[in-house]
Amino acid sequence: MKTHHSSFDEHEILHELKHYLPAQAPLKDFVHHNTLHAFQHLKFYKAIRKASKIFGYKVFLSLDEYRTLYHSNRVNIAILEKVIVERMGEEYLLDWKEKVLQKEYDTLISPRVGNLRANWKLIHHIDMDLLVHPILFRILCSFLDQGISIWSFPNIHKGFLASIREMERNTFTSFFKTTRARKLLLEGHCKIEDLLKILVGDALLYKQYLYDQQFAHQGWSGMVSVVEDLPQTLLDHKKISTHDLIVFELLLEIDALDFKFGENWVTLGSTIKDKTKDIFAEVPETELNQVLTIWQDAFEWTYYDQVLAGIELGNATKREVEEKSFQAMFCIDDRECSIRRYLEKFDTGCETFGTPGFFGVEFYYQPEHANSYTKQCPAPVNPKFLIKELGSKKKEGKDAHFTKHTHSLLSGWLFSQTLGFWSIFRLFLNIFRPSMSAASVSSFKHMDKESSLTIEHNHHHSHPRKDELQIGFTVDEMAQRMEGLLKSIGLVKDFAPIVYIIGHGASSVNNTHYAGYDCGACCGRPGSVNARVASYMLNHVEVRKILASKGIDIPETTQFVGGLHDTTRDEILFFDENILSEKNKIGHQKNEPLFVKALDFNAKERSRRFESIDTKLTAEEIHDKIRTRSVSLFEPRPELNHATNAICIVGRRELSKDLFLDRRAFMNSYNYKVDLDGKYLFNILKAAAPVCGGINLEYYFSRVDNQKLGAGSKLPHNVMGLFGVANGIDGDLRPGLPSQMIEVHDPIRMLFIVEHFPDVVLNTIKTAPETYEWFNNEWVHLAVVNPETRAIFRFENGHFVPYQSVNKQLDAVSDIEPLLESHQENFPVYLIK
Repeated sequence: MKTHHSSFDEHEILHELKHYLPAQAPLKDFVHHNTLHAFQHLKFYKAIRKASKIFGYKVFLSLDEYRTLYHSNRVNIAILEKVIVERMGEEYLLDWKEKVLQKEYDTLISPRVGNLRANWKLIHHIDMDLLVHPILFRILCSFLDQGISIWSFPNIHKGFLASIREMERNTFTSFFKTTRARKLLLEGHCKIEDLLKILVGDALLYKQYLYDQQFAHQGWSGMVSVVEDLPQTLLDHKKISTHDLIVFELLLEIDALDFKFGENWVTLGSTIKDKTKDIFAEVPETELNQVLTIWQDAFEWTYYDQVLAGIELGNATKREVEEKSFQAMFCIDDRECSIRRYLEKFDTGCETFGTPGFFGVEFYYQPEHANSYTKQCPAPVNPKFLIKELGSKKKEGKDAHFTKHTHSLLSGWLFSQTLGFWSIFRLFLNIFRPSMSAASVSSFKHMDKESSLTIEHNHHHSHPRKDELQIGFTVDEMAQRMEGLLKSIGLVKDFAPIVYIIGHGASSVNNTHYAGYDCGACCGRPGSVNARVASYMLNHVEVRKILASKGIDIPETTQFVGGLHDTTRDEILFFDENILSEKNKIGHQKNEPLFVKALDFNAKERSRRFESIDTKLTAEEIHDKIRTRSVSLFEPRPELNHATNAICIVGRRELSKDLFLDRRAFMNSYNYKVDLDGKYLFNILKAAAPVCGGINLEYYFSRVDNQKLGAGSKLPHNVMGLFGVANGIDGDLRPGLPSQMIEVHDPIRMLFIVEHFPDVVLNTIKTAPETYEWFNNEWVHLAVVNPETRAIFRFENGHFVPYQSVNKQLDAVSDIEPLLESHQENFPVYLIK
C-alpha cells in the first residue's frame, strides 16, 4: 500500500538539485566556467530571467548603470534605436525609447527559493540559519580539510555520515544538544524522507524545502557536490555526498527545534496554506525584462559594431617579408594580445600565432618530488598520458614558521616566541621592500628549467605505465598531435629559423584565486610544460618525417624553443636553448632583447589600470614597479587577469593586425585555406566556446551580481581548509570571482569572429550539439567574415544574415603610447596607422 509520501523521489530530486548548485572546483583547480550552466539549454535572456526569479540573482546591470553608460557615450544612440526597432518594431520606437531612457521601475527581486524555509523565522520565531550554519560549516571544513587541521576524522574512507556517527558514538561530547537527533543518527533511522516528515510534514513541500535549505549556503553545497562527483579534485581524497550533507543538516535542524521547543513543536507544513507553488514554474517576461534586454543588446553591439567596422575598414593584405626573423606561438589568452602586437611592431620580420595554451598535447604532469600529478589540458579532457620531471636541481624554499610543528602546544609556543617575532619583522619589511618568498606563487616554479621530461614513451622502460597512464607519447602519437596543432593555426610552410612556443602563467602573493590567473587550457596551471613538450615533439626527427608525409615540411634548419610568459611580472623564460645550432643561437641572442623591450611596453600598457603606478613614466621604470607589485603581500590586484574580455577572433592575423583592441580579444590563428571543410575549425570552436565562453560568462555574472554569483571583496576572505574561501570563519564558501578581479570589466557576452565561408561555419557548429548550444542559445555571439569578399554575417535564429556596421569610420592612431597615458577606462576600437 502506497503512502502519501510516494510523490517524493529522493534520487531524482537530489540529481536535479546538484545540477543547479555552483560547480566551482577547489582553489587548486579553479577553472572558469559558465556560472549558470544549469540553464544553458535555454535561450540566454529566458535563462537568466528564470535564474533571477528562482534564485534571486542579479543578471543585468542596474537601470541607472545602463543610463549612465548611455550619457557617457558608452552606448551608441543609433545602435540603441536599431535594437528597439528590431525587437519592438519601428512604429513603437519613440514609446520604447522613452521607457528605456526615462521610465522608473520597481527593480526589487523576490526569489522563489527561500520563501518556504523563511517561515521558521516568520511563524516560529527561530533563526534556523543562525543556529545551524556555524556548526555545520565548521564540521564540513574540518572534514574536507587539505592540510590545516592536525587531526583527521575517523573512518574517513567510509564517508562523511559514517565518520560523524563514529565520533558521536565514541566521544564524551556530542554534535547535538538533545537526544532525539542523536538517537536518529546512531540508530540509522535517518532517511531524508523520514527526517523531512518530522520537520516539514507535507510531502508536497519536501522538494522546495531542500532547495531552500541547500541554497541558503550554495557555496558549501556546491563544493560537496563537486567533491562527490570528482573526488580526485582534492589531493587528500574525501568521501562525501550531497545526501550525507542534507541528512546531517536536517538532524541539526531537528535538534535546534527540540532544544528550543521540546519535541512538541508543529511541523512547518502544517502552518502553510498555499502548497501548490512550483519554484520552477514558467517565469513570464515583464516590461522591465524587455527594457533591460534592450539595454544589454545595445551595450554589447555598441562595442561589437566598432570591432566589425574595424575589420571592414582594415587592410586585409598580408605584408609578406622575404625572410622571417622568427615566429612565436602564444596562447589565445586575451593577455597575450598586446605582447604579440609589440613584437610585431618592433620586428616587422617576425610572425605571431595564437592557439589554446596546452598546444594540442593532453597529459598529466608530475614534478620530480611530488606525490601527485596534475592535469595539463582543458578540464573536460581526460588524458591517458603522464609526463614526469626528472633530474630537477631546484630546491623548494621553506618558511620555518609555516611548519606543522607550530600546531602543537609546546612547540607552537616556542615558535611563536622566537620565529614569531622574526615573521613580524619580515612582514613589516615587506611593506617597504616586497620580495619573492617561499610562500609566493610563481609560474617559474612549476617546472625546473634544468630538468628533463619523459616526453617520449619507451616500451622497454621498467615502468612504462603508472596508474593506467602511459608515460610519454609514441612517435605516431606525437606526430598526430603536432599535425593538428600546426594545421589548426595555418602554419604549414614558410617556417622561420626559430619558432618559439610560449606558454603563460602568473605570479602572486596572498592570492587565493591564483589558479584562475594561470592558463585555463592547462586546467589552471602554467603552460611551461606544454610549451616544452610541444617543442620537443616538433624537433623530433621521426615526427618531422611523418609530418612531411602529411604536407608539412619543416626545414632542418628550423628549431622550436619552448618558453613561459609570466603575465603578472611580464617576464619570459626560455627552455632548452642548448639544443640550438650555432646560427640559431646567434639569432636567439638577437631576439632576446626584442622580447625584453616588448615586455617593457606591455607592462606600460597594463599599468594604466593601476592606481599606484604613474603611466607617464618610462616603460623600463614602470616594468620595475610591475615586478615589485607582483610580490607585494598587500596587493589585492597583482594583475587584472581576463577583465574586459569581449571577443574571440578565429582567423588569420591580417584580420585584426591593424586594430587596437585594448587587450580585450582572445586570438586563435586559423587559415581557412588549410581547412576548407572546417575539420580543424570544429576542433577550435569545440574547445573555444566552453573555454573562452566560460571565462567570459563567469566574469559577466560575477560583475552583475558580485555578492551571490561572485565572491565579494577579497579583503575579508579566509581560506577554508585550503580548498575555498569564505567571509570570516562561519560564512558560506564564495564561488565566483572577487570584486578586485571584475571591477573594470564590462559585462558583455563574447563575440566570436570566424574567418571562413558562412555555410562551412554553420555546418561546423552544428556538428556537435553541445557546441551549437552555445551559439544557438545566444550565450555567446557569432559573426563570420567571408575571407574573399570581407563581407560580414551575423548568426541569429539558426542561420547567418548579412551585417552592415553602423560605424562607417573609426579614429586612427599611429602611436598608442599617448593614448595609454590619457585615462584608465576602456578604449573604443582604433585603427593603427
